[in-house]
Amino acid sequence: MVSPARKPRTAGRAYAPQVESDSAGGLLQGRRLVVTGVLTEASLASAVVRLAVEQGAEVLLTSPLCRGLSITSRMAPRLGVEADVVEFDVTLPDDLASLPQAVRDAGWDRVDGVVHAIAYLPEVDRSGGFASLPWSAVAETFQTAAWSLAALTGALRPLLPAGSSVVALSSDTTRAWPGQDWLGVSRACLESAVRYLARDLGPHGIRVNVVSCGPQRTLLAKAVPGHAELAAGWDERAPLGWDAGDRTAVARAVVALLSDWLPATTGSVIHVDGGAHAVGTAQ
Repeated sequence: MVSPARKPRTAGRAYAPQVESDSAGGLLQGRRLVVTGVLTEASLASAVVRLAVEQGAEVLLTSPLCRGLSITSRMAPRLGVEADVVEFDVTLPDDLASLPQAVRDAGWDRVDGVVHAIAYLPEVDRSGGFASLPWSAVAETFQTAAWSLAALTGALRPLLPAGSSVVALSSDTTRAWPGQDWLGVSRACLESAVRYLARDLGPHGIRVNVVSCGPQRTLLAKAVPGHAELAAGWDERAPLGWDAGDRTAVARAVVALLSDWLPATTGSVIHVDGGAHAVGTAQ
């Protein structure tokens, strides 16, 4: 049996870092990151940005005009971000098409890392259960939480050099959690999209991974029925324990993936949940 021909790879090591890490300056010294999803101080994306800046990264934030551009712009200085926030809605074709030029207009000729922290749970009558939701609500959830990763990565692809890293944020998708419904399904699709993007972009030295987080007290979580009870029980199940109000562990995992310290890790789901995903329960 003849093995199929492999795709040509980028010259040199496929996962050679574009920028050498400077331990004196931080894990992300010299790296440029585009980050979505910064809306409140409590968001996971905000914790990632704060730590990334501390570790030497330059950060460019994006935010949709009608859903919080002014809020994100006020948040940016508090997180140490100096650049103006880029108006960007991943559901709008024009915004996707103009994103690379917006990054160039900020004075960047490359993007070393991308953080996808986008999800949406539309307000809709859920009293009829999972199967009763209309396609309009399902489609909006899926487009924003799953398809958007491929759309965002594709839009920035011309600026991603070998050694760059794309990191998405998700939560456990192995069970049907209360209140998650199509958001949970969309996150499962997000994880699958990570694997396909990793397959296609790996030959170019670009890594794509997803961090699966334990429950967090965020703006989106407040809209999910039963989330408070889920978070309360998570600490009991997790071997390492779990604090739903602490963003540190998740932020550190994302920053590590954005750095060149995990050069051969791609297409992976990295669990940051206190170990709860690995432990069964008696119920």
